[in-house]
Amino acid sequence: MNCRNIHRTIGVLLAIVSMLVLTAIPTFGHCDTMDGPVVKAAQAALKTRNVNLVVIWVKAKDEAEVKEAFRKTLKVRRLSRTARELADRYFFETVVRIHRTGEGAPYIGLKPAGTDLGPVIPLADRSLEDGVLAPLLKLFPDSARSDIGKYFSDAFSKKKFNRNDVAAGRQYVEAYSSFLECVEHLYEQQHQNAS
Repeated sequence: MNCRNIHRTIGVLLAIVSMLVLTAIPTFGHCDTMDGPVVKAAQAALKTRNVNLVVIWVKAKDEAEVKEAFRKTLKVRRLSRTARELADRYFFETVVRIHRTGEGAPYIGLKPAGTDLGPVIPLADRSLEDGVLAPLLKLFPDSARSDIGKYFSDAFSKKKFNRNDVAAGRQYVEAYSSFLECVEHLYEQQHQNAS
């Protein structure tokens, strides 16, 4: 095999590996944005000094690490405004990193608030806030609407849980995540088929 063929083979292999890596990363994930649900939960936990508001976003096995980060953050943020900003950022990054790892996804840092997530995720979040699914369903063909409705109903029914009931909170987070994964997958599939 000559050098040209070796370089071509390496190039093809690198392209394949790159495609595999990029397709393994969720396109519309928003749990790693500063205005996403994990950071919002972390902010609420710090504001109320109630760690239960955020541990629902991590696996039970990771709860101790989040609680320790929470304890340290509360201690440091009293020192000064700058210390508070740094401690809060540390806490947000810790919780999001642990959450992403629990999902089997890579953590590549916090994305800024207002990151463009496309049309699906914001509409899915709004549907859970308002309890109205119709605007989201307009993005999908009739054949997908039944599945979306099932995942939506499950998440919406678990939304109103006692904020100190971590087990119920984790059930909601699981249903919420499944709903978003469903609409994300169906939307990607629909656009791949259209290509």
